[in-house]
Amino acid sequence: MRRGAAAVAAFAITAALAGPAVAHAMLEHANPPVGSTVAAAPSALTLRFTQQLEPAFSGVTVTDAAGRRVDLGNAVVPPGHAEELQVRLKPLAAGRYTVRWHAVSVDTHRTEGNFTFTVAGR
Repeated sequence: MRRGAAAVAAFAITAALAGPAVAHAMLEHANPPVGSTVAAAPSALTLRFTQQLEPAFSGVTVTDAAGRRVDLGNAVVPPGHAEELQVRLKPLAAGRYTVRWHAVSVDTHRTEGNFTFTVAGR
């Protein structure tokens, strides 16, 4: 009986300690929003994550429907906003755009994803 209680206690302690270790920087919010249609073309894209990012290992690209890159390639984690990744955009025409991102949190876990947004025509 003691052996079973010890095993349960060991499992509980391991699970409690492992909780923070499995956390990842997940996309929490985007501007323009994921899947949205915006009336005006944005001049920048901002991604907000659930954890602080490692700037040297995080990035984002934005492409148009033909696969041409429309971001300026200057993704940054702004000072004082360690959970954000921002990139400036070229002037965008009406159409659908694909965002591909990858993020490495300060605890070294990598996540990645993609989504689209649309700039409405006039």
